[in-house]
Amino acid sequence: MHVGMRIPGHIAKLPIEEQIAFAKEVGLDAIDLPSPDPAYKKALDEAGLLAGSFDVAGVSETLHKDESVRARGVERMKQDLAKAAELGLKTAFICLVPADHTMPRRESYAIFIETYPEIVAFAEERGISLAMEPWPGPAPYYPTLACTPEMYRAIFSKITSPALGICYDPSHFVRIGVDYIRVLEEFGDRVRHVHGKDTEILHEGRYLYGTLRPTFGTPIGWSEGDWRYTIPGSGEVNWTKVAALLRIKGYDGVISIELEDHLYGSSVEANKEGIRKALQHLRMAI
Repeated sequence: MHVGMRIPGHIAKLPIEEQIAFAKEVGLDAIDLPSPDPAYKKALDEAGLLAGSFDVAGVSETLHKDESVRARGVERMKQDLAKAAELGLKTAFICLVPADHTMPRRESYAIFIETYPEIVAFAEERGISLAMEPWPGPAPYYPTLACTPEMYRAIFSKITSPALGICYDPSHFVRIGVDYIRVLEEFGDRVRHVHGKDTEILHEGRYLYGTLRPTFGTPIGWSEGDWRYTIPGSGEVNWTKVAALLRIKGYDGVISIELEDHLYGSSVEANKEGIRKALQHLRMAI
């Protein structure tokens, strides 16, 4: 397996050449692309780095109640998938958050099952996999599809193509109380990308307001008070066990560090320190 990064916020403001130089300096193998960008892909190739996943446009529009908006979203996704295929990119990162955050998951699921067979077939024809992100979505509705095993079972029962898979990120499962190891045991053959992120359970917060958000005050960044996202090694996830299970399930792709930790979010240098520490832990685990 390879270790890469999803470009953190402050590092993303640097020129592409500086981003890539940093990745090379610390020993990363790959970088996730924010879009199927030919210039960025060319720079990665010249540096001898891999492209991890790539983001695509139009995803939220594909889950819109308005058919014309959905059609526009489908076309935007197809355009990016076609560009990616020309560049030899293989893994599209998608986060299935509907434009209307108040829409119940049952309704957005019905739209998804109607809309996505066409998109999945288009991707499969071009040798691209779609990796569904399990972030639950913004509070208070948490509307994202594909964020629980219940949703995985429902989705894969209707769309069986191997081109539709998951972006495995155990931090989200720890956060919502789902067994992140059992997820791999059941759906490991669907893993198309991995995010290197962790979650620390904040026990004082859990005592004060359980899994509800605090009534008073504002939680720290990347947190809802009873949990916080962290770099690998600072949370609950056993990355050695995760890596072993990924191998058993046949995954040999990229684990991309997703830096969402308030301790390393304040500046370029803080971002770099977080990436270094996360990389060190993941290298030992895999």
